[in-house]
Amino acid sequence: MGNIRKFVVTRRKVREISFKPNSCVMDFVSEINRLRKEKNAVILAHYYQIPEIQDIADYIGDSLALARRAAETTANIIVFAGVHFMAETAKILNPERKVLLPDLEAGCSLADSCDAEELARMKAEFPDHKVLSYVNCSAKVKALSDVICTSGNALKIVETFPKDEKILFVPDKNLGGYINRETGRNMKLWQGSCHIHDMLDAEKVLKLKQAYPEAKVIAHPECNPAVLQVADFVGSTAAMLNFIVKDSSREYIVATETGILHQMQKTAPGKVFHVASNQESCACNDCPHMKLNTLEKLYRCLKDETPEIILDKELIDKARRPIETMLSLS
Repeated sequence: MGNIRKFVVTRRKVREISFKPNSCVMDFVSEINRLRKEKNAVILAHYYQIPEIQDIADYIGDSLALARRAAETTANIIVFAGVHFMAETAKILNPERKVLLPDLEAGCSLADSCDAEELARMKAEFPDHKVLSYVNCSAKVKALSDVICTSGNALKIVETFPKDEKILFVPDKNLGGYINRETGRNMKLWQGSCHIHDMLDAEKVLKLKQAYPEAKVIAHPECNPAVLQVADFVGSTAAMLNFIVKDSSREYIVATETGILHQMQKTAPGKVFHVASNQESCACNDCPHMKLNTLEKLYRCLKDETPEIILDKELIDKARRPIETMLSLS
């Protein structure tokens, strides 16, 4: 008998699945739990992963929290349920450990916007500038940097530089612009952006605000300046989570990738969240790269111990220095 096609309606979209009648469906959760115990593996997951992966992870967080966890772990194997640059960061901080990524195609539009060779040419053009790189960049770009930052510590890291220090900020023009406005700096900005955050429309956000006048707008600093201007709170994914827990409001318009809603609903179950989108008809700001990872891929990754992140020692040594600088300053 052939496969039957079945459509399952999820919170955000219709998902198509296939199954064979009378066949045994593997319990991926049980198998993942068994394998990580047998292999002394730790699963790190970003807030933008699908809910099933968030729920099975040993640690869930934003880039800063996960970088700290990666630096502290004693596991033999690190499985990074996120995107490629995040797994690279874990490998840089743990060169002796095996680091796995469930799907090697899980990239990042922001990281891809900054080519290391182009950055090397710009450094040569502006030799008097320090390079401050957002963690959403490749290992090669990190190796060319003086210090790394995340959206959670960017303002603090920038303030460690003298006021007259010339800084080249890469690769996110939106986060860099936000830092400039908040600190009064005039950093030179690489013209990269996250497609998901950059495409969010301030006009659509304002229409949602009209529909839900009691809702506060919370936004990630990777959003474009127009969206940030209408936001009541701007912060990293972790900062947004902390805000909705401590804030007295009961309703929010959330301008970031939709994966964070799962944690928001868990940590503040009595509150209401509306997705800020670039389209009125759907919540279309799912990151296609983040959503490539699935429970089945996570299971096979642990079982076969592949795909593995491989970086040469020289690159690791060069890229680790600016990350360790960040961690010491944070």
